[in-house]
Amino acid sequence: MSRSAAEIIKEHGPLEGSSRVNGVTYDGRNVWCAVGEKLSAIDPESGKVLRAIDVAAHAGTAFDGHHLFQIAESRIHKIDPQTGRVLASIPAPGGGGDSGLAWAEGSLWVGQHRSRKIHQIDPDTGVILRTIESNRFVTGVTWVDGELWHGTWEGEQSELRRIDPQTGEVLEQVDMPPGVGVSGLESDGGDRFFCGGGGSGKLRVVRRPGSRGRAATRSKS
Repeated sequence: MSRSAAEIIKEHGPLEGSSRVNGVTYDGRNVWCAVGEKLSAIDPESGKVLRAIDVAAHAGTAFDGHHLFQIAESRIHKIDPQTGRVLASIPAPGGGGDSGLAWAEGSLWVGQHRSRKIHQIDPDTGVILRTIESNRFVTGVTWVDGELWHGTWEGEQSELRRIDPQTGEVLEQVDMPPGVGVSGLESDGGDRFFCGGGGSGKLRVVRRPGSRGRAATRSKS
């Protein structure tokens, strides 16, 4: 396993109108942050809040290229980002103990926080297709270039971990500074990770290890 210290490129916030960040996703232009009772679209360069959707946003957030998906207590809502309308709703596998959310390979990937699991689920029904075990709390999930990464946060220590999607084995670990938590995780498809900062209300941009010089182009799953 390789291990390194996080290189924080930018830090935004506390974000306007929010006291915490619960989930994070990226639509190719803006970062969407789940901040409790709304989803806020953030300019990743300036940290400015560009617009907001009034919807329960208690944990992970994902984007499939057309729609947003948002964990709201024990449900996952499919949302039209233009109108803010909830188009569909499925049960979350953790029944309210869910955390991170990602879209890849036509599926949703849901972190189950204290159960230390990541579930691949059918986005239309919520049926669990497979489960990956972790040995740390799961606080964010993202896929990039076929790599599965998740955030952890236990006590005062947070990490970004790349794991084997078949076995859950930790292949790479990026340590955040002490006291800096990760509550949501998303890749821009290139050299950056966007990390929610929990109760700090901050959004941090972390360089993806080994990615210096890689073109930051987002691949659609």
